[in-house]
Amino acid sequence: MRATAKKREQINEIILITESEDGSPYIAPFGVRERDSLILIAPFRPSTSLNNLLSGRRATINTTDDVKVFAGALTGRRDWPVNKTESAFILESALSYKVLSLENIEDDEQRPNLYFRVLEEQNLKPFQGYNRAQAAVLELCVLVSRLQMLPMEKIASEIEYLRIAIEKTAGDHELEAWGWLVEAVENHRAMQTGDNVA
Repeated sequence: MRATAKKREQINEIILITESEDGSPYIAPFGVRERDSLILIAPFRPSTSLNNLLSGRRATINTTDDVKVFAGALTGRRDWPVNKTESAFILESALSYKVLSLENIEDDEQRPNLYFRVLEEQNLKPFQGYNRAQAAVLELCVLVSRLQMLPMEKIASEIEYLRIAIEKTAGDHELEAWGWLVEAVENHRAMQTGDNVA
């Protein structure tokens, strides 16, 4: 008898906004999943987002086609325009958003699973789709978020492949976002080899 294949969960790349202790928004890119009608967010420790989620028990997930927000948040550029409602911070460039409330925690020393219920959901603007350069920037964002876990050889080979889409279809926004991410990779490589860091 053939074993039933395990259903793979879809991971959606979004911008997560949590509230810091001083009341300011903290913007970070995340991959989130849906499980049993709840939103699953699993931050690695240590994490400012995790601390904010556990203390505030609220968050907003935002979809946006501005890949500069993803690349910027990963490279220390977190000051993006937001709107404040009674219940949440909303990214100004958001196409849609969901306001979340923490329902359940599966604790783990490395990566706890946090389950959220959707309190509010709004579609603000139509999604026109990503061009190849935007998709390449998002793929490099995932790699940069895992610099401490992946060998430099794999990252370098992936960058060379993704660079094809950048060279063919990138506009100014994508080129700037790509530059931030490549600089982060080069700085990481320099720290590993002992070279001067930019």
